[in-house]
Amino acid sequence: MLLKMDKVDFFVKKTQILRSVSLEVTPGEIVGLLGRNGAGKSSIMKSVMGLYQPKNGSITFLDRDVTKDSTRSRVLSGLAYAPEDSRVFPELTVAENINLGVWVSSDRPQGADFHHEQGFEIFPKLQQLWDRKGGTLSGGEKKMVAVTRALALSPKLLLLDESFEGLAPLVVRHFMDAMRRIRGMGISIILAASNLGNASKVVDRAYVVERGEILFQGTPEQIMADEKLTLIVGR
Repeated sequence: MLLKMDKVDFFVKKTQILRSVSLEVTPGEIVGLLGRNGAGKSSIMKSVMGLYQPKNGSITFLDRDVTKDSTRSRVLSGLAYAPEDSRVFPELTVAENINLGVWVSSDRPQGADFHHEQGFEIFPKLQQLWDRKGGTLSGGEKKMVAVTRALALSPKLLLLDESFEGLAPLVVRHFMDAMRRIRGMGISIILAASNLGNASKVVDRAYVVERGEILFQGTPEQIMADEKLTLIVGR
């Protein structure tokens, strides 16, 4: 087992955000987290990364309990996260944005940059953007940078939060191809998405999330066959 969350509860003050969330990811999988905006998908990812500390439950990564570990420790063990808002620094170039994660999270010297040829294989357009400032990029280009920055950490599991959100259909297809290439590199993926339509073309299994709970887990086909679930995640 690559990742296991077991009955995780998370609160903000007295408000419960996650309710006994349990899920698993095995090596080589692309797993979906599907649900409306605000359903708790990002909170699940942030709990996996250590950005949120669960009140109850446990998180195991590579057969080791990481529930109390720092975010940096989790990153060094093989977890990486590309947030929904990309977090691209506007005054830094694309190259600097991508290398920044490596510089601040490891003991490598600043000259030990990410092998950018890998990034070009995943997102060929990055080669044209390499020296551009982050503030000049489109939304889709910023997402490419965020995903590549996470890949620069050499993860075993990559968490992608709403990578399809706000993208034109052609760009979405490019991102789907990118996810398949990433899996071909031996990296598993958790993909949070608000709509089943696009996610169903790349995920192997999916968890439906509503109000901080896992309502169902199964294949995209099983979700599509359930009218109540499709009302939550859309088609």
